[in-house]
Amino acid sequence: MNTTDAGSPRQLTFRAVILSIVLAVILSAANAYLGLFAGLTIATAIPAAVVSMGVLRLLGGGSILENNIVQTGASAGSSIAAGVIFTIPALIIMGYWQDFRYSWVLAIAGLGGLLGVLFSVPLRRSMIVEEPLPFPEGKAAAEVLKAGENPGPGLKILGISGALGAIVKLAAESGMKLIPDNAVGSGFIGKYLGYMGTNLSPALLGVGYIVGLNIGIVVLSGSILSWNIAIPMYHAMFLHTDPAMAQELANASAADAAGAIWSAKIRYLGVGAMLIGGVWTLFSLRKSLLSGIKSGIAAARAEGGAIVHHTERDLPMKWMLIGLVLFVLPLLLLYQAIVGNWAVSVPMAIIMIVAGFLFVSVSGYLAGLVGSSNNPVSGITIATILFASAVLLLLLGASGKAPVGGGGAPLGAVAAIMIGAVVCCAAAVGGDNLQDLKAGYIVGATPWKQQVMLMIGAFSCALIMAPVLNLLAQAYGIGARDAAHPNALAAPQATLMASVAKGLFGGKLPWDMIGIGAVIGAAIIAFDEWLKARKSTFRVPVLAAAIGIYLPLELMVPIFLGGLLAYIVERRQGVLGASDEARDRVHRPGTLFAAGLITGEALMGIAIAIPIVISKRADVLALPEAYHFSKYVGLAVLALVAWLLYRTATKEKYVADPAHA
Repeated sequence: MNTTDAGSPRQLTFRAVILSIVLAVILSAANAYLGLFAGLTIATAIPAAVVSMGVLRLLGGGSILENNIVQTGASAGSSIAAGVIFTIPALIIMGYWQDFRYSWVLAIAGLGGLLGVLFSVPLRRSMIVEEPLPFPEGKAAAEVLKAGENPGPGLKILGISGALGAIVKLAAESGMKLIPDNAVGSGFIGKYLGYMGTNLSPALLGVGYIVGLNIGIVVLSGSILSWNIAIPMYHAMFLHTDPAMAQELANASAADAAGAIWSAKIRYLGVGAMLIGGVWTLFSLRKSLLSGIKSGIAAARAEGGAIVHHTERDLPMKWMLIGLVLFVLPLLLLYQAIVGNWAVSVPMAIIMIVAGFLFVSVSGYLAGLVGSSNNPVSGITIATILFASAVLLLLLGASGKAPVGGGGAPLGAVAAIMIGAVVCCAAAVGGDNLQDLKAGYIVGATPWKQQVMLMIGAFSCALIMAPVLNLLAQAYGIGARDAAHPNALAAPQATLMASVAKGLFGGKLPWDMIGIGAVIGAAIIAFDEWLKARKSTFRVPVLAAAIGIYLPLELMVPIFLGGLLAYIVERRQGVLGASDEARDRVHRPGTLFAAGLITGEALMGIAIAIPIVISKRADVLALPEAYHFSKYVGLAVLALVAWLLYRTATKEKYVADPAHA
């Protein structure tokens, strides 16, 4: 292949690589905390681009392509964190591991991330060049890079909001206990069990602002279906069918009863909806994915004697094939170490390769449509685990139900989670890679340099995942809350993966609830297709609704409120119904403020964990009870944060020139 790099500015410089690695590590730690806490992660390209422009300006200035390289590598922080926290904590929850083993986490996350980059390379041409998808976050990042002459205001917004998020987190229950984490009200009206409340986390408010009102309405509606319809119905009409639970809840408070019913029964409605949603996603994208894969591979083969400009140069196909072999071999050995049978570990590796390429394609397509923050990677992973479990049931037979590890986790369930973890990391990184390549395509970057930078960023994040997870697990606990860990991080997706995998290998699952959830999911899909046929701007993505059904109500309320705030800002600025580009420009100050809230709170959550682990006391930072304030003070604090977010998003000096914010 003949190439030309004439006129190509500096991109993959030493300082850009170092800055990108530092940002990737920080943002991956923050997203790991956020994902374990709320079941969601956010794309980090825009905050990384703003920080990069500010830092490189202090170092003498950087080109737009150098800043693009930094945001490309740094954005791996969200994708690797998502791939890891959605799956690997399931091994702790199942009891297979007692802590996160460094070498195993590094192998799964690092190799999965590298495979995600390789699998996404053939898709760039079809999804970005020939039949371009929107890739909303990639476009937004490109706009920020193009408007980077004055990054000062944006850095100021990030710094102030980051400090605010950190202070509120320090004041909350896991820190000084000045304010509670939740403001919840519950009670009985006859047999009806009423429950309503909100989490007081500024980070969740920021997540809602970023994902918008549409997604906020959908996830909150899913939670209302669970907590205000299904749980009261079950308590009033069906609790008597489970004498053991009825006796357990005889003297329980309304809040405790609602939590117990949700945990044992109702959350599995979300599992069923998520399963049907994952299958539907694959089915609905089948034609687009097949044509995209074919055209991408054909274009890569046809590059032999052509002169290719630097803006069209991907990693060579032969490098990809060599890398694929080199990266899969260690994973094959890892699978062999688990099952101890080559006749099983080889098919496991093949499943991983096929599912990895297929689901990287799905992830990339969905990231192109709805953005990385809304990419339903968890649904993709469930589909992988189900398929892998079905094959492993045939290969392992009765031995698949044999317990391994100290907690007695079924062998087949552990093997399925391992496959799912690699595929999840690959899918998350693949979708993120294509989002970054879209930004690079707009600003004139060299694709292969971005692909190399994302590999470096992904592997750098993988290096710190196990220590961060061990710190959080020791300080807060992961999974169900108990007396020892009253503020345990719920890890909702990992809990779901563990339940599904164990259930398919002899564990007990409420299949009736899963079946009802599947019917609910099918109804949501039908409703969304009806909205699509009517060309409605409001849509009901089934996997977002399923997440709402599966997660606690109080987590969804601030996400909805953040989305509502974003809608009010759009209305105030007169961009309702405008183009995505116009709305992104208006939202940029608010988006940066929201990203700062999320990052500040998450990093403070990690910082608080250090003295907790050292002292082995969950209340080591707590002030005396006389200084503990009520939930109403917490609500006032959240309202103040919301007002500051709104004020920043509509402040005249930013609105007048939003590109500089």
